[in-house]
Amino acid sequence: MINLNAEIREVFGKKAAALRKDGFVPAELYGAGTENLHLAVNAKEFTKVWAEAGESTVVNLVVKGTAHPVLIHDCHKNNLTGEILNIDFHKVNLKEKVTAVVPLVFVGESEAVKNGGIFVRSMDEVEVEALPTDLPHEIKVDISSLDEMGKSLYVKDIVVEGKFEITENEETVIATVSEPEEEVEVAPVSVADVKTEGEVKRAEKEAKKAASEE
Repeated sequence: MINLNAEIREVFGKKAAALRKDGFVPAELYGAGTENLHLAVNAKEFTKVWAEAGESTVVNLVVKGTAHPVLIHDCHKNNLTGEILNIDFHKVNLKEKVTAVVPLVFVGESEAVKNGGIFVRSMDEVEVEALPTDLPHEIKVDISSLDEMGKSLYVKDIVVEGKFEITENEETVIATVSEPEEEVEVAPVSVADVKTEGEVKRAEKEAKKAASEE
């Protein structure tokens, strides 16, 4: 199991900005059988752990020598800079099932896509239920069965390899191959054919005047 060290945090609110300047990220620990702890973790160490564990792999969060089995429940980022602002760690009971969101990884080749079809993903992740240590890091979905335009893959088509259950509606579409958009031919327009708004109004005015004189 992956280990991540954390320290008890004594600063809060706006003062937490000083932690970030020193290379740490404010964090919260809560969940099964523990009091809420205000923590700080090294930003670089956390980034490495997050890349490996994601939100569905149990991590040992070590605080004062005690290891807490946790899931990275949420990671808040600055939308402009990508800087990690704060983290939520959810402590889990390893003997009780939990739900988590697991990313889908599409593998294989689709004959319909090779023939010009457009691969459209409707879902990038699914919710699953399992014991914490049985949660998959990712779920692979083979798209080779998409051999015709308009054909779809559904949640029920996902092959479950492990001790977990997908909790999504099995009839939910996760991917489709659609027909390529038809190109619409546009007739060429010369500069002489283009009229300004003023020219149009003058033409309308002259037409009304001619009609009144008849």
